[in-house]
Amino acid sequence: MTKTRLLDAEVTAVKLFEAVERNNLIIPGKSEAQLASEVADLAFKKFGIQDHWHKKIVRTGINTLATYSENPAVKTITEDDILFIDFGPIVEGYEADLGRTYVIGEDPIKWKLKNDVEKAWYEIQAWYQMQTSLKASDMFQYVVGKAGEYGWTFTGEIAGHIVGKFPHEQPPDPKSFELDIHPSNHNDMFLLDANGNKRHWILELQFIDIEKEIGGYFEQLL
Repeated sequence: MTKTRLLDAEVTAVKLFEAVERNNLIIPGKSEAQLASEVADLAFKKFGIQDHWHKKIVRTGINTLATYSENPAVKTITEDDILFIDFGPIVEGYEADLGRTYVIGEDPIKWKLKNDVEKAWYEIQAWYQMQTSLKASDMFQYVVGKAGEYGWTFTGEIAGHIVGKFPHEQPPDPKSFELDIHPSNHNDMFLLDANGNKRHWILELQFIDIEKEIGGYFEQLL
């Protein structure tokens, strides 16, 4: 039941992102903050989404190198830019968490980055689905290696986390990473939660090129 509700929430989030593209909201000259506000407004007006369980992220240009925990100075979208959007809407009490990369212009390197991070996501998902037992730390290292296969660097403190009915399960120690895909989490990702229910994971990938100062992002239910 929970998985079905989470998938339904994700479908709504995908439709929201499609509406962002359809309404041509991603244009040069607009600040990250303005675009984030417009996405939130669209989420409410079109889908009735009022609440988001994590901060609303739009990152463009050099800010695409910044990880989730960072709060870089707001930048403005420029011509020939790359950017990503990461939103966590709550849909009928369940959490979605969706991230997508967008490229303005025809820069082949930026388009390669956008396409690579998405292809890598699905390759990692296929590998994960063949496992019956897997430490989160091993999953993290697999993600790092996959980024390298494509010629990029993986950045970010984690490569994913659990989601569920809002608010999702929290670890006994709030400073721990035992419910994240993190190099220090050696727990099996297939362990059941405290109530004996299956956990549902988000896989989030952020590939970057430090020298070119660009990053690409792709995130959704694993």
